[in-house]
Amino acid sequence: MKHHKKLLAVLITGALASSSVFATNGYAPHGIGMKSKGMGGVNIAYQADAVAVGGNPAGSAFLDDRLDIGVDLFRPQREASITGNSFTVDTPMGPFPASFDGNFDGNGTDLFLIPEFGYRRGLNDQIAFALSMFGNGGMNTDYKDGVPIFNVDQTFQSNRTGINLSQLFIVPSMSYKLNSNNSIGIGLNLVAQGFYARGLQNFEMYSLEPQNLTNNDTDWSYGMGLRIGWMGKVSDNVTLGATYQSPTWMSEFDDYAGLFAQEGDFDIPANFGAGITVQATPKLLITGDIVRIQYSDVDSIANPLSNLYKCGYDPSYCVGGDDGPGFGWEDMTVYKIGFEYQLDPKWVLRAGYNYGEAPIPDSETLFNILAPATVESHLTLGATWTLDNDMEITAAYMHAFENTIDGENSIPPGNPPAGFGGGEADISMYQDSLGIAVSWKL
Repeated sequence: MKHHKKLLAVLITGALASSSVFATNGYAPHGIGMKSKGMGGVNIAYQADAVAVGGNPAGSAFLDDRLDIGVDLFRPQREASITGNSFTVDTPMGPFPASFDGNFDGNGTDLFLIPEFGYRRGLNDQIAFALSMFGNGGMNTDYKDGVPIFNVDQTFQSNRTGINLSQLFIVPSMSYKLNSNNSIGIGLNLVAQGFYARGLQNFEMYSLEPQNLTNNDTDWSYGMGLRIGWMGKVSDNVTLGATYQSPTWMSEFDDYAGLFAQEGDFDIPANFGAGITVQATPKLLITGDIVRIQYSDVDSIANPLSNLYKCGYDPSYCVGGDDGPGFGWEDMTVYKIGFEYQLDPKWVLRAGYNYGEAPIPDSETLFNILAPATVESHLTLGATWTLDNDMEITAAYMHAFENTIDGENSIPPGNPPAGFGGGEADISMYQDSLGIAVSWKL
């Protein structure tokens, strides 16, 4: 037990220090736990490792005691383009035509490590304790050559541009068996998130706190929320599950109070979902989830860029104000299906598919150059090899297919600094991840 505590401390420290990721369902992960990640992200009505308990705390009631440690190597590829942009610049020789048109590569940083940890221990025949730790996702872009529309100076030089948001969830939970077929669970989401932004100087004139808008290094925010769940075997071959995660109320990013709505507020939205698992044959298991993520309830995520138009006569609509502009994201529904096949006593094979319509409207692509959460379709594969000593080695692969959102009325017209020159911003991304986990039955 002392060894496990030391290992957990090292993992938490490493996770907080690691680079952020850009998750796949908006900025939520496509799955929690390596086995879940190989099955399209399903984990509400079926769980095979202790990390997945962070998605539905009722699931630990049906697990054996175990320890799971894993890491994902994540590679998102982000691009943006601006077309049809046109404005004039006043010079001593008269008005000079200019444009911010161009193609921009956001992959100055493109490889990220995502750690995970899970532990389950039964306290008696009815009650089990679990601890799940995982990267809940985030947003990252790194335009090494800059995005001029955000920060071009009087000499038309652009600075490095991007943002970095990382979130670590630590979820201690308890499950209780109501009877041999039904369990309920409750978990406490303990969250730390870090954020920095750079290269957003052109928004300073619209910000209530321009000194707390950009280029302030990493600021940290902390908070908590609750997750409750149920899992029940309704027949020998069918299991159902349901879960609800409350909003996670976070402390404010004080160093970015001039960027996020409500003076630096960046809470984590609520989500809820249901799942079903069918043991189709003695060797084949099929499971599916439907999850709803309520991005629209968090102003810094959901407020549209058009709120900025009202800044001139109502300061609450300026950047950082109570009604300040955000990313314009809408709520998102995610559909997941996974397959698990017991090839032989030592090998289990997995596959899955995950789909959710991107939460970004085509009118909101300009600000989302910083957070191009465009991917919708994900294909996953996975496998577990059980060794003679009951140690397991699990691998999972995910590919999120490239998707582009073409802007429509996405860039405010007019000459800078009052406007942004009109035209359209288009954003796209695809992703790959490859992970491995090692597990021990205790």
